[in-house]
Amino acid sequence: MKKSLRMFAVLLFITSIGCRHRSVKNRMNLKQLQWQLSDTNDSIIVHNINPSDVHLALLEKGVIPNPFYGENEEKLQWIGKRDWIFSTRFSIAETMLKQQNIQMVFEGLDTYATVFLNGTEILKSDNMFRKWEVNVTWLLRKKDNELQVLFRSPEKINEQKQAQAGYVLPEIRGFTRKAAYQFGWDWGPRFVTMGIWKPAYLIAAHSATINDFFVEQKEVSQQKALLLLRTKIRSFSSQKAVINSYVNDTLKDREEIYLQKGDNNLSIPIDLSNPKLWWPNGMGQQILYTFKQQIVIKGITVAEKELKTGLRAVKLLLKKDSIGKSFTFQINGKRVFAKGANVIPMDNFPSRISNKRYRTLLSDVKAAHMNMLRVWGGGTYENNLFYHLCDSLGIMVWQDFMFADNMVPTDSSFANNVKKETEEQIRRLRNHPSLVLWCGNNEIKEAWNNWGWQQSLHYSPEDSARLWHAYQHIFNGIIPANIQKLDPETPYWPSSPSIGWGHPEAFRNGDVHYWGVWWGKEPFEQYTKKVGRFMSEYGFQGMPSMKSIKQFCPSNERNLSSKTMQVHQKHPFGWQNIRRYMQRDYNIPTRFEDYDYVSQLIQMEGLSKAIEAHRRAKPYCMGTLYWQLNDCWPVTSWSSIDYYGRWKALQYRVVKDYAPYLLSFQKTERQMALWLISDTTCPSKGTLSWQFIDFDGTILEKGKKELAVPADSSWKVMHFANHFLNDSTHIVLVATLTIQNRKSARSLHYFVKPKNLKLPPSHLSYTIQNRAKSAIITLTTDHLAKNVRIGYQGDGRLSNNYFDLLPNETQVIRYSSKKSFVPLKKITLKTLADIQ
Repeated sequence: MKKSLRMFAVLLFITSIGCRHRSVKNRMNLKQLQWQLSDTNDSIIVHNINPSDVHLALLEKGVIPNPFYGENEEKLQWIGKRDWIFSTRFSIAETMLKQQNIQMVFEGLDTYATVFLNGTEILKSDNMFRKWEVNVTWLLRKKDNELQVLFRSPEKINEQKQAQAGYVLPEIRGFTRKAAYQFGWDWGPRFVTMGIWKPAYLIAAHSATINDFFVEQKEVSQQKALLLLRTKIRSFSSQKAVINSYVNDTLKDREEIYLQKGDNNLSIPIDLSNPKLWWPNGMGQQILYTFKQQIVIKGITVAEKELKTGLRAVKLLLKKDSIGKSFTFQINGKRVFAKGANVIPMDNFPSRISNKRYRTLLSDVKAAHMNMLRVWGGGTYENNLFYHLCDSLGIMVWQDFMFADNMVPTDSSFANNVKKETEEQIRRLRNHPSLVLWCGNNEIKEAWNNWGWQQSLHYSPEDSARLWHAYQHIFNGIIPANIQKLDPETPYWPSSPSIGWGHPEAFRNGDVHYWGVWWGKEPFEQYTKKVGRFMSEYGFQGMPSMKSIKQFCPSNERNLSSKTMQVHQKHPFGWQNIRRYMQRDYNIPTRFEDYDYVSQLIQMEGLSKAIEAHRRAKPYCMGTLYWQLNDCWPVTSWSSIDYYGRWKALQYRVVKDYAPYLLSFQKTERQMALWLISDTTCPSKGTLSWQFIDFDGTILEKGKKELAVPADSSWKVMHFANHFLNDSTHIVLVATLTIQNRKSARSLHYFVKPKNLKLPPSHLSYTIQNRAKSAIITLTTDHLAKNVRIGYQGDGRLSNNYFDLLPNETQVIRYSSKKSFVPLKKITLKTLADIQ
């Protein structure tokens, strides 16, 4: 019995020691309080609202209608022109009040905010992208604390700054460090938001805090990883401490140090042997290591910081060659062909983007075999979850700083603001292995050189010199200096593109935004000729599905000339361009629903030509990022996934075009070449088969051959003579690659444009087999069914859509839903032959 009591006492002592290793910080979420919103004239007062955004608060309380519905955008512009006040009252726990240091933290204030605590002004913000914190220990009381946040209209402040500047900017929004797209774009509405758009909280600490923790990857290979743990510790007094450093819960280093009062910077080297590396999607696993640091003072863990990161070596190869200069990403010593898209914010009101929407979008990206996203510079730096998902899924991130299509103000206060903003964002994002490039801005250098601003805005030589100097100071001075100091292993690219697409050298050097198709009204065939070293932007518009249109457009407005459809098409000649390209390749439908369907087909076919040409050109071209992946509201745009998360025809085609293996036809005057592209890391053996068939299913010619497929390759595997051209209106050439008894790629080539095809009426038949959480649709046809579109009730996802079904072929489609599954009872089918 005594022995048992002694054992119990020992266990109790050990447990008590473990309990001492706990953080004594306290945190209070300010956004969960009861807030009130009012304009400064008190003409509108609403209670119990979320303070994230004025528009959303007014919408929540029924003061305004849905901003995205019908013509409501135009009716709600008054909101952005007023000043607004969010206010609340709160009590604070005695344990928090006893702490040595209490900070009030706003991770994001949008944008010009003055914060008052108990009647005292404690901070002013002027940058949506910065974190704001202030010591409020001396101001807090136990009960009845009053917090007010006054937001001033960015529109009014922009006008004031423009009047004081003595020069004009191409876009007045450039005077404010705020998401540019919220002032309107050629795919987005104008909603000038205000609010506490990111987390806000009180945080208390007794002895010390870890304010920054960075795993600098000095050298990474399969044999070793030489790391430097760089930590910033803020100590509230001069004191002794122990710093424990862990890797995957294993103690790797223990340092006894003396902390000075204030900020202390530590650098602790850590070496790992035979590390498991992080690889982009399609090249290997996404192994993440857990790093943790603790501050222990007098036996108590007073602060702890943990992060997950992958170990990888990243380089941007800019090598001169006989043609120009390359633009190639290299990860862990292996070159990567980048396949992906440009991403914009998922909502015009970013505070309401849910974690679920992020997870859905990023899973769609991985499902399409993408390995890179470019975070475009006219939106926002994405939230932490976005980058964590990219880490875990192997999606490389090209990160623009938030500057797009505009010059920057010339005053030193603006530059200092940018310096602090970029420092904060580099510190926040630099631990993510998915981050492979920092880019200074989107299209500003290109615009300055090629868009005629100096003439159209009547800049004097002095104005031009001042504005160009301000540009150089930020993008060739402040930003690269911050990167070199804070994240020296990640490459920097000052401006995208490096040269405008109107210049021949743009396709021989660096990255290019090719807008000859769409802006230049050049035919889709130019995509096969205008191929650069890295295609970082190109695109074409397509309408959202009718299911989506019905969510924002009243039934009597569902036609191309209606006011609603005009409001939800932001490009100045968008409708004209869609019709122009449609007329080249298709018969123009008379029914609105058919027009919607064909608009998606031209977007799909046009960009498919581009992607295939880019991949064929490997290694001359080493990346293709189309514009754009997603939408910020329901609209006709360049996106492949619409605002509601529904896939357009393009997204379904991208799954095929970005697959590890791609078969691609290239037509010349005399013959047809077939290319085989592999992005795999290992060679393989396969069988290539082909056949010429007519639309009734008669095989006119066929053949096959065995192939050894090299890894990471692009090559012409064979040529076909064009001896069927006389009957080209009803013949299709089909090529199929089979590897390990699995169909790995297939490509179809038609010899004339879709409008000239003699498509027979197809007799599609289908069966539906519902399972526990999905349904299997089996389709067959007696004649060629071109561009089969499956319609269905609900918001599930099909494994394939808008595909061609060959005569006597069976296609099996899986339907699934991330929501509660509702069994499919019927579907609707549309083909190109059905269009009127």
